[in-house]
Order: sequence, then structure tokens, then C-alpha cells
Amino acid sequence: MLIGYFEQLGPADLARIDAIYAPDAAFKDPFNEVRGTAAIAAIFAHMFETMTAPRFIVRDAVAQGDDCFLTWDFVFESTALAKAPDGTSRQCIRGASHLRLDPTGRIAMHRDYWDAAEELYARLPLIGALMRWLRRRLATPGR
Repeated sequence: MLIGYFEQLGPADLARIDAIYAPDAAFKDPFNEVRGTAAIAAIFAHMFETMTAPRFIVRDAVAQGDDCFLTWDFVFESTALAKAPDGTSRQCIRGASHLRLDPTGRIAMHRDYWDAAEELYARLPLIGALMRWLRRRLATPGR
């Protein structure tokens, strides 16, 4: 159920976020840290307002007890970032989510992990050049 919710997530699905998240759920990603379904819905609503065709593709899922771990690709269109290798404005961020469920099966804690420096900042026109230079300077020689 959770994987399907995230993979099919659209603006209209935010109206039923209470069926997926507990009322006092915590959410954290590299840019946000909020509590409560209204605040979580606002993050997803902002995503739909600022990106073209955003969607999640869940690659792997592991569950043990009340904990779930998902790896995913987040794909979207953006003209603000550098072109993708295929020359389009399609972007892909790879990440993972740790979800902890409450006794009713709703998400009580949602923590997203992804490397903002590699997956986002390095694709910005000016900052990207600096990030690539830093990566070359800090990389192990000969690699």
C-alpha cells in the first residue's frame, strides 16, 4: 500500500494523506523538518507546484517489524538544472527513505536520505562547476 501511494502520488492524493501518515508524524529530508500531516502535505504540494511531472519509482523495499526502508528514484523535469546526459531536462535523484509505522500501520516517522551536493547542487550551472572542482581536488588520486 505505501509503495503504491508514493509511486502514484499526485496532487489529488494529498487530500487523503491522513490515511498514510499518523496525525503527529515527523518528516525530515535535506531541506525540511516538519511534524504533522498538514506540514507534510505542504511539502508534497510545494513539490507539485515547483516541478514538472515529479514521481517516485521505488527500487527496493525492506521491512522488519515497524520499520521500512525504501530505495527510490525521484524523477522530474527541470530547466533550472543542467541538462541530463541524454540532453533533456529530465532529472533523477536517487535516495532512500526510512519509515517507521505506528500501531495502526500509518507512517509515524519518515526520514529521506539523499546527497543534495551530488544529486542537486552539482547540477546547478554556477555551483556545479565549483562542486566538480572540489570533487576532483578531494578524490583519491588515480581514481
